[in-house]
Amino acid sequence: MPGHLDARVPTCPNWTVTDLARHVGEVYLHKVECMREGVERETDWPPAGLKDEEPVALLDRSYAELVAELTTRNPAALGGTWYEPDPTVGFWFRRMAQESVIHRIDAELGAGAPIAPVPDDLAVDGIDELLKVFVAYSVANWSDYFAEALGTSPGRTFKIQTTATADSPSVTWLVKTAPGIFTVEGGPDEKLADEISPDISISGTPADVFRWTWNRETPGEPSRVTIEGTPDALTEFQRCVVLATQ
Repeated sequence: MPGHLDARVPTCPNWTVTDLARHVGEVYLHKVECMREGVERETDWPPAGLKDEEPVALLDRSYAELVAELTTRNPAALGGTWYEPDPTVGFWFRRMAQESVIHRIDAELGAGAPIAPVPDDLAVDGIDELLKVFVAYSVANWSDYFAEALGTSPGRTFKIQTTATADSPSVTWLVKTAPGIFTVEGGPDEKLADEISPDISISGTPADVFRWTWNRETPGEPSRVTIEGTPDALTEFQRCVVLATQ
């Protein structure tokens, strides 16, 4: 966002657009190194000198390197991911697509620019990734980290649904929580077995539900999703999302 590099990003507290551009550039290059080495790089990152690079130039360079890496490697090769069920290069296609669209929205919000449309299929996939790859996986593997959010949960059920559009059928997820538990059923091409009465229902277009679940709604504007249910249940869900995506 030329001309807006010093603007604050409302969805990323304490960041400017410059900070955002540098972050995305560093993330892209980190994933390039993970794919090249076939293992996750957890230390010695970022490398010396990277923080001295002009952020927009860094973003352009890192994007080019990421695309080159993704399009020249076998998707089935080891990619150095942090997600044990899928350690392949193919994992990064999805993850970097979602990383890019989420932070594109951040940049648009920081610059005060219109939010470009998010394609329905990308939005649905982003909701699915958040619920299953981030939150459910994290709670299953590091439940102690979610003790404050879920420790006193009475056991709740959340129904998240995207409305059908010309490009996408309606998709439904069923999230169940309890102390140390966050499970997800449903999603694209999956049919839920039985209709239930959830504690809370969230529904809207794919793009609107996508932005709501990822906490990327426009500050100061009314939410575009329909929410029905108890407020304390909603708070429990949102705290889990924040912890899983920090």
